[in-house]
Amino acid sequence: MDKDFTARRRRDLIIAALLALIAALTPLFVKDVVVQNILILTLMYAGLSQSWNILSGYCGQISLGHALYFGLGAYTTELLFTKFGVLPWFGMLAGGVVSALIAMGLGYPFFRLRGHYFVIATIVIAEIGLLLFHNWEWAGAAMGITIPIRGDSWLKFQFLRTKLPYFYFALALCCLAWFVTWWLENSKWGFWWRAVKDNPEAAESLGVDVFNSKMGAAAVSAFLVAVGGSFYAQFVSYIDPESVMGFQFSLLMALPAVLGGIGTLWGPVLGAAILIPLTELTRFKFGGSGRGIDLIVYGTLIVLISLALPRGLLSLFSRPKRTGAVR
Repeated sequence: MDKDFTARRRRDLIIAALLALIAALTPLFVKDVVVQNILILTLMYAGLSQSWNILSGYCGQISLGHALYFGLGAYTTELLFTKFGVLPWFGMLAGGVVSALIAMGLGYPFFRLRGHYFVIATIVIAEIGLLLFHNWEWAGAAMGITIPIRGDSWLKFQFLRTKLPYFYFALALCCLAWFVTWWLENSKWGFWWRAVKDNPEAAESLGVDVFNSKMGAAAVSAFLVAVGGSFYAQFVSYIDPESVMGFQFSLLMALPAVLGGIGTLWGPVLGAAILIPLTELTRFKFGGSGRGIDLIVYGTLIVLISLALPRGLLSLFSRPKRTGAVR
């Protein structure tokens, strides 16, 4: 069993390295700006969904309020940059730390809730955050913040002539989220999270610190999502409460994992690779005349796949177990 376990881990790492290499070479052949933009968003949401999956998939604490951490990362980075001149690279780290601390602070009351009560609490707190930033004048209120761009600069993480730096950062974010998940999945934390997800009472009786396990998952998940929010703010060069804290971001983090296979290593990547291009292409195809049609398309896709494959698309690639074989 140990040999099979090690082989599977090594295989996953090799596959990830090959996919990352292929992705890194893609811009050499894809020059269309629209396609590059779709690839950047796909990689970003793959990383975000993988990060969401740590808390909601492995630990079983379904959150529909992760837009709060996404927005906190974006606002922390841009407020530090526009108000105090702090470089975005430091702002990303600050945003991640702030989000992780807030996630742990919210964990004290929230992790005492179970099931749909926890889900509702995450939605409510994200909406409260949205309202606070809508009315916070120092942070731009509803008008938001426009990030001043003064030419291409790695130091300030700003680029006008090409999208390639954003592409490679999105790829790095996706790889980071995947590697953190790969490493944690079979660490003691991963085993604790799966035990908590399956049966919290049984896990606690076996000596698992259920509360701190949830807190650890929340902190890691929030940190990575906040880094994604910081990246997004630099990528679009403008943020307001709706554009970085809207409920749609919480959904777009969750749906790739649900589509591909929640609580799995490859599910969020597979789901994002299908869902995000489909969403962006339908939006691009129909434009303003088809307002909301992208939501209809991927909503229908989610319903159909949920009915046909409750464990997600990844279950298509799992080998059925042989039973009743007699020789």
